[in-house]
Amino acid sequence: MGKGFRGTIVEHPDFDAGSDAEALYNAMKGIGSDKDAILDLITSRSNAQRQEIRSAYKSQYGKDLIDDLKYELTGKFERLIVGLMRPPAYHDAKEIKDAIKGAGTDEKCLIEILASRTNEQIHNLVAAYKDAYGRDLEEDIIGDTSGHFKKMLVVLLQGTREEDDVVSEDLVEQDAQDLYDAGEAQWGTDEAKFIMLLGNRSVTHLQLVFDEYQKIAEKSIEDSIKSELSGDFERLMLAVVQCIRSKPMFFARRLYKSMKGLGTADNTLIRIMVSRAEIDMLDIRECFRLRYEKSLYNMIQDDTSGEYKRTLLRLCGGDDDMAGEFFPEAAQIAYKMWEISATTKIQLRGTVRPYQNFDPASDAQALRKAMKGFGTDEDTIIDIVAKRSNEQRQEIRQTFKSLLGRDLMADLKSELSKNLQRLILGLMMTPAEFDAKMMKKAIEGAGTDEHALIEILVTRGNQEIQEMCSAYQSAFKKSLEDAIASDTSGHFKRILIALAQGAREEGPVDMARALEDAQELAEACNADSGDMEDKFMSILCTRSFPHLRKVFQEFVRCSNKDIEQIIKKEMSGDVKNAMFAIVRSVKNQPSYFADRLYKAMKGLGTDDRALIRIMVSRSEIDLFNIRKEFKDTHEASLHEFIQVETFVGDTSGDYRKTLLILCGGED
Repeated sequence: MGKGFRGTIVEHPDFDAGSDAEALYNAMKGIGSDKDAILDLITSRSNAQRQEIRSAYKSQYGKDLIDDLKYELTGKFERLIVGLMRPPAYHDAKEIKDAIKGAGTDEKCLIEILASRTNEQIHNLVAAYKDAYGRDLEEDIIGDTSGHFKKMLVVLLQGTREEDDVVSEDLVEQDAQDLYDAGEAQWGTDEAKFIMLLGNRSVTHLQLVFDEYQKIAEKSIEDSIKSELSGDFERLMLAVVQCIRSKPMFFARRLYKSMKGLGTADNTLIRIMVSRAEIDMLDIRECFRLRYEKSLYNMIQDDTSGEYKRTLLRLCGGDDDMAGEFFPEAAQIAYKMWEISATTKIQLRGTVRPYQNFDPASDAQALRKAMKGFGTDEDTIIDIVAKRSNEQRQEIRQTFKSLLGRDLMADLKSELSKNLQRLILGLMMTPAEFDAKMMKKAIEGAGTDEHALIEILVTRGNQEIQEMCSAYQSAFKKSLEDAIASDTSGHFKRILIALAQGAREEGPVDMARALEDAQELAEACNADSGDMEDKFMSILCTRSFPHLRKVFQEFVRCSNKDIEQIIKKEMSGDVKNAMFAIVRSVKNQPSYFADRLYKAMKGLGTDDRALIRIMVSRSEIDLFNIRKEFKDTHEASLHEFIQVETFVGDTSGDYRKTLLILCGGED
């Protein structure tokens, strides 16, 4: 882990508390206040220096500086400046007091603070709370929370975690086994064991325990917590694990979630920027760039405004979008992320399963009845089509023709319209027919939908691609390769054609070759852009996904760089997007699809073609996993997003209803 000072705010070299107090007094006297002078001064002094300024201000003017700042400033800017003026322990105490007062409790605030603070910080917080409010923090938390969530908070409040140099090597395997036995290995969960171990063992010890747990369970401790625990207790234990692994990455996640979406969670944004500016903001910035392919600086710039934005940017301290090499903290995290990706065995789960008591003749008759006469019974059509597996739908198609002498697809096309029609017809096609149709739609017309071409060719297996090519030839009397070649050009065309062969290597990792591939990619980063793209294409388009996971992990060691950031920085246009999609799919394909769904629904309009394509194609493969990734990254569930984003422009709601059935439930 990165050692030493990793903050962005340092002590001012020519500090004079009396002079600064006078400058602040002058900035606030008279009508209005000089906000620029206030923010420039306060963000260029350390917290210890600010406390000296506060004392000097009271000595010189007989007034409390924080009271004057509250009077002169307003809104988010005032909250941010006042937060900077408080000692860290008193700032934490104020945040916790606000989190538990009133009708509702801000559990996320409690979790963030108590999961991330050191023993010393916890002890200082408890003392500051007592001093500021004359109350016992433990008693207040016990009175405001319940169950296992309360018990774990109380354990954390003791501030008695073993120090980092305490590693009981003989207990590492035992603790990992105990955690496994307490959850995955039994019916029900022994929460007390999770609380005892995660609340007391040292950070270094638990990092080794988590590695050992991965070997025993063949899944990460985080995945086990998600499956074994629930509610606020689950969120607290996940936060503890994330802080054990890397506090900077934990805070990077929290910052991202505070700013993405329709509104900004300013309390969270302010709390983290204030509390980490003198501790590990440099590492948080780097982890943010590593995880979200965007700098923290740019996200703050896009999401905030005015003096509030300027102050946050001063605390952030710089823009990392064009940064090259990793800081030590981020390099270790990047390497570990690829290692976890390589060793975790994900059980893929769809949301649509074969219908019990399936009767194709009965379904065929019911569908015919739903489409006969005046009007169409959309509810019956949706309930049958969306609740049968694809294999069962093909039986219904055949039975419909043999029993009734009619083409079910033609009847559905004539009876339904708009997005509902596209969705139902997509479900009724075989996967190969559907992919072929989607490729045709992406290629035909005035503009090419490059994102759709990339998504389909990158995420399908060899057999799926070969079956899609056959379906394309059969339906459109032209080879898919010829269609791609006539509609694209350059390196992008070559990448798509390579992927369309359905000839990606299969099988386990070849360790020696993976190291060789990683070194070749690292050396290619210094080559001309054309040579670099050739080398990346020759490896990324041909090697198996398990092999590429190891290659990308070793690339970090060879180059001290992030493969995603290199692609973003050194490539452009469709080539960049294709290479990026391969890396994201190799790392975590459900996460890649979750991101594609989010992009399809956020903003001014919904990309219904992308939404339909993913919901149809993944519903029997990994849509359950995609849902989990969506919720983890975007806070809101996929179910919620579909409800909100498909409401506009769809008066019947049948399209939305079908999507929600495919989604399979609320998370």
